[in-house]
Amino acid sequence: MKSAKAEFIKGDREKIRDPKPCKIKHTEDTKEQTVLIEDNEEKEELSDVEDKNHVRSDEKPEKRRDKKSFPCTQCRKSFSRKCLLTRHMRVHTGEKPFTCDQCGRSFSQSANLQLHMNIHTGEKPHTCDQCGKSFTRSSNLMTHMNIHTREKLYTCDQCGKTFLWSSNLTTHLKLHAKEKPHSCHLCGKSFLLLKDLIKHQKIHTGVREYMCFECEKTFITSYHLKQHERIHTGDKPYKCSHCDKRFSVSSHLKRHERIHTGEKPYKCSHCDERFSVSSHLKKHERIHTGEKPFKCSHCDERFRQLGNLKRHERIHTGKKLYQ
Repeated sequence: MKSAKAEFIKGDREKIRDPKPCKIKHTEDTKEQTVLIEDNEEKEELSDVEDKNHVRSDEKPEKRRDKKSFPCTQCRKSFSRKCLLTRHMRVHTGEKPFTCDQCGRSFSQSANLQLHMNIHTGEKPHTCDQCGKSFTRSSNLMTHMNIHTREKLYTCDQCGKTFLWSSNLTTHLKLHAKEKPHSCHLCGKSFLLLKDLIKHQKIHTGVREYMCFECEKTFITSYHLKQHERIHTGDKPYKCSHCDKRFSVSSHLKRHERIHTGEKPYKCSHCDERFSVSSHLKKHERIHTGEKPFKCSHCDERFRQLGNLKRHERIHTGKKLYQ
């Protein structure tokens, strides 16, 4: 379901133009992109080249102009077109003239802004022809294709999970080590990944820029908005490969499929017990640690599990279990 916000942004993207468009391959925080020359500028350049290459019978041929005649005054690089030099100079000046009107983030090149806008619109134009998964960037699709074409070389010795890249295995191992290097300076909560800390900090700032146009509920990330919108649409895109059950959230599908496969990736660090769901592991580990995080609001009694606390509190409230 496309939101009104997405339609507005999509229309607005036509206005994003580089003041001096030319053909260039560039790398910024997005992957390599190609910006095409506008037709009128290309024709002018071709006409200019024809004039310079035309030699009259009474004239001697002029020496060809150096291909790279626009040097950077800050470094030793030189460029064949002035527009390329202008774009390069932003590396030195830090100028980022292209600003997202949705979140305020700025970019040095218009193509990178256009790519960034896909985050807000949810547009994913690059689709895998093997499994149908879509991506905002072609580079992400290329990385994804390794799943289909390449063997998983890196295996976790704790749970047996395999990975395409050593960096992914390194990140995964932090889960077992319970290492969370990124801490929120406002509340002290720690995270395994920096991106999760950035998302979390929006709770403190109150930034909830993604709104559902069906019920006006707001969300911190576009991902959570998309998940929520499936409540209204009834969309369940994730189908179990073992049965006909479908799910609106991919993590729910993964958890369900473990019923069929018998996979138990979560191992207790105190004994050999394994679990298919991480929350079950947390409950189990409290047996070893003695942790009782749930405290009765009427007395000092504490419990390992929330269900046990609720049952206990009925002693104070007089509420019956089944009515």
